Amino acid sequence: MTHPFLDLPPLSAERFAAIEDGVARLLDTRQDVLITQGEALLPLEGAIRAAAGPGTVALNVITGPYGQTFGNWLRDAGATVYDLSVPFHTAVTAGQVREAFAAHPEIDFVSLVHAEAATGNTNPVAEIGEAVREQGALFYLDAVASVGAEPVLPDAWGVDLCVIGAQKAMGGPAGVSAISVSERAWARMAANPNAPRRSYLSLLDWKERWIDAGRKALPHAPAQLEMLALEACLERIESDGLETVMARHRRAALASRAGAVALGGGLEPYVYEDRDAAPVATTLRVPSGVVASELVARALATDPALPLAAGGGALAREMIRVNHYGPDAAPGAVQSCLAALGAALAEEGLPVDPNAARRAVEQAWR
Repeated sequence: MTHPFLDLPPLSAERFAAIEDGVARLLDTRQDVLITQGEALLPLEGAIRAAAGPGTVALNVITGPYGQTFGNWLRDAGATVYDLSVPFHTAVTAGQVREAFAAHPEIDFVSLVHAEAATGNTNPVAEIGEAVREQGALFYLDAVASVGAEPVLPDAWGVDLCVIGAQKAMGGPAGVSAISVSERAWARMAANPNAPRRSYLSLLDWKERWIDAGRKALPHAPAQLEMLALEACLERIESDGLETVMARHRRAALASRAGAVALGGGLEPYVYEDRDAAPVATTLRVPSGVVASELVARALATDPALPLAAGGGALAREMIRVNHYGPDAAPGAVQSCLAALGAALAEEGLPVDPNAARRAVEQAWR
């Protein structure tokens, strides 16, 4: 049997390095970029365990479930952690971050999620980065959901550890991810005796065996198909133009919010302010008496391929997520999601106006 995915020549170190260079161009960074051979949780956890440990004092910003996870990892690593939590329907501000620094001037590490696809909010990283620089703390950023949907600029924003994944707005594979690492982040890792070594989580192993060795020989066999998919994804973004790709996501978010309000039936944006809403996904609050997970199930019964999901955990009762990222950052996907939700709400006996929703989407997409 022959197949285009089988019997491929081995991926060379030169090509692997060239794909890393493509990620660096996407992020407009001069920092070291590592492509890690696993879903983005790999570098997210690896970076925290490498850069934080006993003696680290961390400010962990929580605007959704991933922020909660990072706090757990930081505590597991032995860090002292101060959580800055804000309601999931809003975003954190640089002022709130500065207040945390004033209360705890010993903070030397900040962890933040750029866009929380799970809750539909996005945080003003450029402004927060300025505050972090004033503090002199190391800045760790989860940009997995935001990259491709909105600007991600580690160098300009002073981000020391920036993790991305290709499976959302980039429209690429889930099995590989990447991280940009500043020189001072490498120094913090090297000084941490608890940083993972001889481990799949070890970023220092990759640095020594790959970056410091001149990127001439791969430390182990790469995930070849995922690497080729990432390469194709980067080429497509470069061909389309990053601004064009981001503009599609911005329009999809605006159209989803406007269309949901026009649809009626009690749906309303979960994130109150447009400025706090992530371009990668739009979350909606269901009306009282309606269970979000049940409404989504009825909507998906008409088309299981729709990019709709209920919120996770306790949010499954009140939140719907329209995942308009990658190829679904398109008016057709938004229209189809709202039409299916409208039909499901009508089954509940709630008044909806699908035509008004359609017009609102069309207007927002112009």
